[in-house]
Amino acid sequence: MSQLNLLLDNGGRGCNVSRVLPRLAKVVLVLALSASIGLHWAFFQSLAWTSMLADHLRRDSLAQAVELTFDGNHPCPLCKAIAAGKKSEKKNESAPWLKTLEFPPASPNPVLIGPASFVLDPPGDLRAESRAAPPPTPPPRALIA
Repeated sequence: MSQLNLLLDNGGRGCNVSRVLPRLAKVVLVLALSASIGLHWAFFQSLAWTSMLADHLRRDSLAQAVELTFDGNHPCPLCKAIAAGKKSEKKNESAPWLKTLEFPPASPNPVLIGPASFVLDPPGDLRAESRAAPPPTPPPRALIA
């Protein structure tokens, strides 16, 4: 039990949220971009090929297992599901309402009408505030990920 406590204890420092959140945001961004370009299908296809190759290697030689895996004539159920998923995704991308953009007809002589009353705020002090103190040394790095 004491070993578990040593693993879970981080020296009383607590959770450093300022370090975790930027990393979590980067991971989520990478996953979202990967999914948007279809990288998830490549991952699933690699998984399917690996499992097919392992199954074929149990029965056949290496050359024959590679040939059966990658010839395209002997797809596994996962390969068929991936192909169907890619096909349905492509059908959804080419929605007919995206192909044509229709705008309402514009008036040949547009008329612009200004507001009934308009009050211009007086300009404030546009000078920057001066500081006499030098910047902190070394500069703070808490916000840099």
